[in-house]
Amino acid sequence: MVLHSKAFTPRLCEVIGDAQLRVAVRAALARAEGYGFTNRGPMRLCVELMFLCGSAFDTDPQHWRLGEILRAPGDQMQQAQQIHERFLDYLEKVSGPRAVNVRNALRDLLTLVRTPLQLANGFVDGMIEQIYGVFPKKAAYVGEAGLRALIDEALVEAERHQFAADRHRGLLVVLMFSFGHGCTNDPLYPWIARTLADHRIAGPERRAQRLEKKAVTWLEHVVARDSRAQP
Repeated sequence: MVLHSKAFTPRLCEVIGDAQLRVAVRAALARAEGYGFTNRGPMRLCVELMFLCGSAFDTDPQHWRLGEILRAPGDQMQQAQQIHERFLDYLEKVSGPRAVNVRNALRDLLTLVRTPLQLANGFVDGMIEQIYGVFPKKAAYVGEAGLRALIDEALVEAERHQFAADRHRGLLVVLMFSFGHGCTNDPLYPWIARTLADHRIAGPERRAQRLEKKAVTWLEHVVARDSRAQP
């Protein structure tokens, strides 16, 4: 599965390194086994979904359709086929040809993180407007109920880390929307958890500022890499 991961998502695997990749793959396999997946194909599918949707894809309100299939009784091969079909539908409706919609959204997300956050209709409704503005196809696919659930989770996480400013609470929404709702403890993105847990950074405001800086650096790297890859 480590070798398959390197072929499936070579750039991310190179960034996180072999040791961290093994941690992530083991977590994905354990999650798969928890749903009764023991065959190679269904387990490999869960590893792939980890890269595509975040390690906690099975409980993410953005991907509630996948969670419904996983938690329903049934044969693992049939469930894996249903999940595969669902995700093909997601890729067709959201990602677009050669993931063009994702690349455009990442550029817009980078702009959003860099600029002052303007919320005219309260935090939750304002963030929903921002999300629709950045990635309308994904926002429409997830639906308003899923987006509200995601924002609620981000607010709980913000309170846990004492992020009081709307800008910093909004940053957590953006990270969860981009990398999955479990991104603050995802082995694929260890820089998020490490920053949040780094008590050498004095105070929650400075910790939030450091997290924002790292998020900008990460998004800049991804956007620049994708720009170079275009013909």
